[in-house]
Amino acid sequence: MNPAITQLKDFLLSHHVDELYAQAIATGAGVIGLFVLAWAVNYIAKHIILRAVNAVVRRTKFQWDDVLLDTGVFTRLSHLAPALVINTFGASVLGDSPRVLAGVSGAVSLYLICIWLGVLFAILNAVHIVSQQKGAKKGVPVKGFIQAIKLVSVVVSLIFMLAILLNKSPVYLFSGLGALTAVLLFVFKDAILGFVAGIQISANNMVTVGDWIEMPSAGADGDVIDVSLTTVKVQNWDKTITTIPTYSLISDSFRNWKGMSESGGRRIKRSIHFDISSIRFADEEQLERWSKIGHVREHLERKKTEIAKDNEKLGEAANVLGNGRRLTNIGTFRAYCLIYLKTHKDIDQEKTLLVRQLEPTEHGLPLQIYTFVNNTAWAYYEGVQSDIFDHLLSVAKVFDLRVFQEPSGSDIVTGIAALKSTAAKES
Repeated sequence: MNPAITQLKDFLLSHHVDELYAQAIATGAGVIGLFVLAWAVNYIAKHIILRAVNAVVRRTKFQWDDVLLDTGVFTRLSHLAPALVINTFGASVLGDSPRVLAGVSGAVSLYLICIWLGVLFAILNAVHIVSQQKGAKKGVPVKGFIQAIKLVSVVVSLIFMLAILLNKSPVYLFSGLGALTAVLLFVFKDAILGFVAGIQISANNMVTVGDWIEMPSAGADGDVIDVSLTTVKVQNWDKTITTIPTYSLISDSFRNWKGMSESGGRRIKRSIHFDISSIRFADEEQLERWSKIGHVREHLERKKTEIAKDNEKLGEAANVLGNGRRLTNIGTFRAYCLIYLKTHKDIDQEKTLLVRQLEPTEHGLPLQIYTFVNNTAWAYYEGVQSDIFDHLLSVAKVFDLRVFQEPSGSDIVTGIAALKSTAAKES
């Protein structure tokens, strides 16, 4: 027992106070003194020490201590002061009342567990904020790992609190978890799957905040705005939010456009379909007319010289169509497209650049443009792509090529009018 309490008890006994009352008065005075001391320490911790810490932190050049302050780490630590006082001096005050001492000690222990859990949560929140401010490795889902740590911390804390309430060893309770494994796996299924998925996402650098992903099965097409332990939030281009279970990114397929964004270029892969009946050998009049086009002038001169040398070997037979080599309107147009793209300021010349024919179909001969715009901004990319095809569709007529399209109402009307005109002339 505390010497002061003993002296008070002896003083009361010396003044002929009953021993039971003397003990109660001395213990009560000790309890009051203990709580007054706890209140005083709490006041000093929160109104003097905490304010001093706040002032020092605000004056430092470091950012992490400001984050610790803003997330309430120091404030929550200050709650430990009165509990530590009671825990330290409780035994000397309540030594003669074992049951009361056990109850107070248990309550203080529960309080300390809650405080330490709150401090841990605040520190983890600070880690999350600092990782975002400092631009931590994007492939690491920090928020998911923090949520996993919080979940484990809560489970462990609950076990310790239950052990205190039941007056059992935590080891005893931990050993009993085996029987509850199936229940725990069912209850925390999403959390466990999400945690495993988070590790795989991190290891494989699959997705992170800011990535543009497409996941048709979930109706997601937009930027990832949050990756947590159990869900991934995607803000679609129409500003709606799609929430996807984290483990779905492992079990289902999705497209991540991060590579395109990081490369600095965005691909154009589009075809123009030409009416096959408009494809033919070029005659002298056409070659003369096309040679005035700057983009193909050198190409035509080089090809005509090359073809003339090859055809000399055939002699008179070269004058027959089907013998020897000849320029075509589609080939010249293909060369025009290639040169046009190579001189275009918005095309990335370091990446793949192709103008190629694909297999003819019932929709004509596809001429595919395969290249990359040197800017990944969506609106800019669409503008460049539209300008390129506006130009190519318009200039195709110069090469006597007809772009294929399904017959429309105006085509049918024009055809009927042409038939009527022909019939009238014949009659």
